[in-house]
Amino acid sequence: MESFFLQNASLLLENEEISSALQEIAIHKSYKKGEIIHSSNTVCKHFYLLFSGAARVFYYKDGKDISVHIAQEQESLTAVDSFIQRKKSKYSIEALEDIECIAISRSDIEELSSKSHDFEHFGRLFLEQIYIDLAERLDSLLLHTSLERYENLLQKKPELFQRVPAKHLASFLGMSPENFSRIRGK
Repeated sequence: MESFFLQNASLLLENEEISSALQEIAIHKSYKKGEIIHSSNTVCKHFYLLFSGAARVFYYKDGKDISVHIAQEQESLTAVDSFIQRKKSKYSIEALEDIECIAISRSDIEELSSKSHDFEHFGRLFLEQIYIDLAERLDSLLLHTSLERYENLLQKKPELFQRVPAKHLASFLGMSPENFSRIRGK
């Protein structure tokens, strides 16, 4: 599965205005494995594009943490509820490995979008991709069995099974650790 940024690389590379504008507003960040990149109950003002490492978006329910998104190289992540609505988020973001990334603020994106039709178009495509990803995730949880979700993730992102702890994959797939272990053992 190709990331949004790789799918739209030509738009980024061929449009010097977008490319240079992103370079001006992007802040290089590094996080260590286990570090919290964004804490719940705060406003998430950035989205992150990962160059190396893996991270997850999660929330707590009944004393358990539930993974809702897992990202790796060339993928982005944010606490989307907060980033879009500018409200405190129920989600946290955790580095699952050491991470090198760039952070881009919501305010910088808005400023560039007001000045550039091309950048506004790129931002709209990015938000559309977030919507598509969320719709596919919802469909997966509602319409597919645990086994189908497991097999789909294994087909699309097999490397996650080597990089991400089983308990996080299980919660991401909407199943108990026991059910995950049983399916994995088949």
